[in-house]
Amino acid sequence: MRLYPNAPATKALRRRRADATYHDAMAENRRDLHAEEAQAAWGWASKSEARWPAQLAILVAIALQLVLPNNLIAILGPRWLVPSLEGALGLALIIVSPKRITRESRELRLTAIVLIALINVANAVSLGELIHALLYKTNAIAGRQLIIASLPIWLTNVIVFALWYWELDRGGPARRLRPDHRRPDFLFPQMSTPGAAEPGWTPGFEDYLYTSFTNATAFSPTDTMPLTPWAKLLMTLQSMASLLTVALVISRAVNILA
Repeated sequence: MRLYPNAPATKALRRRRADATYHDAMAENRRDLHAEEAQAAWGWASKSEARWPAQLAILVAIALQLVLPNNLIAILGPRWLVPSLEGALGLALIIVSPKRITRESRELRLTAIVLIALINVANAVSLGELIHALLYKTNAIAGRQLIIASLPIWLTNVIVFALWYWELDRGGPARRLRPDHRRPDFLFPQMSTPGAAEPGWTPGFEDYLYTSFTNATAFSPTDTMPLTPWAKLLMTLQSMASLLTVALVISRAVNILA
């Protein structure tokens, strides 16, 4: 019988070589994938954006809250409380980063998210009070005034979700400036057909505002598709809020509700 004293060592060596070959192949595949993603339209790093469109949207949202009837915002405290808090946070963002987005600290982004959340919560509370008044026909607010009050709530809904989409897509406006930004949360038409836009096109705030408006009017995505779970959840919540507002206001307007 012929003996092979080094057989176990040979098998181990072959196994290590096979593992090394496998890992090298996987690393090469990842490099190829990253290269393809970098060449894809959604893989392009965004250009530095001006802050004024988002700042203007926040100012409009605050102004819309100020024109609401007192009964729809009384649960939030004095009429000036929530708009003052929102104005203070917005002013802090303007002071720290007044013009263009070049970089963003964790504290600055947290402030922006808290501001958007505050506007969102205040508008949701106002919507809840509006729905209650429409359903139960409370005498505190006249029917005509309720219908008129629904417009600022609906417009604020469009603005606040546009801010959410803009602030969260691919890690936020500052993270989108980096080549290593994460994969997109929204697929814009220019990403799937790069030839339809200028080379290196990336979405700006106005694109997210349009996406929010069409989602609030059609109650579903139109030309821009949500890709990630959180994007789908946000668009679902916005559609539900918009649908409730429109449906109840129309019903009250034509006296369908008993």
